[in-house]
Amino acid sequence: MAQESAPAEGGRDIPDDWLNDYSSYQQCFVCGQRNQHGLRTRYRQQGDRIITEFTGEPRHQGFPGVVHGGLISSLLDETMGRTALFERAWVMTGRLEVRYRKPAPIGELLTVSAWPTRVRGISVESLGEVRSADGELLADGKGLFLKVPEEVKRQAEIAHPEFSEYFNAGMPRDEG
Repeated sequence: MAQESAPAEGGRDIPDDWLNDYSSYQQCFVCGQRNQHGLRTRYRQQGDRIITEFTGEPRHQGFPGVVHGGLISSLLDETMGRTALFERAWVMTGRLEVRYRKPAPIGELLTVSAWPTRVRGISVESLGEVRSADGELLADGKGLFLKVPEEVKRQAEIAHPEFSEYFNAGMPRDEG
């Protein structure tokens, strides 16, 4: 059985170039700045949380005037997955659960935040939420994120050699 460790504490800084992709790739649907059809989100650390903001446009709607639930889920997934960076781990989604509480209006700034809750040898569990500009909870989620398999890392490094800098950086952890 994998040894469990405590969730990440605030104060361990994650470099911006880990939170945001500045590589030649940048094609992720949620965060890729070069993906013309994507959401193009940017992330920041705030204490023990990862934060992004998103304003839905008419092209993002499901029901008239409402951000499509799949996009809300994608925003939570991407933000919660980034909490593994507190553990200096690259992960993929293993399980995702989203609870939609209220419709997310098009044209309104949404804030998505996430934080790790449990860390095990190969996985990180996280919670996340989407709030309106006035702080109302619109959706929340929980996820299980698993370390990226070595074969997937190798394929990424072949296509984009600069990824090896991320995968092999051995970013120092704040031990003190």
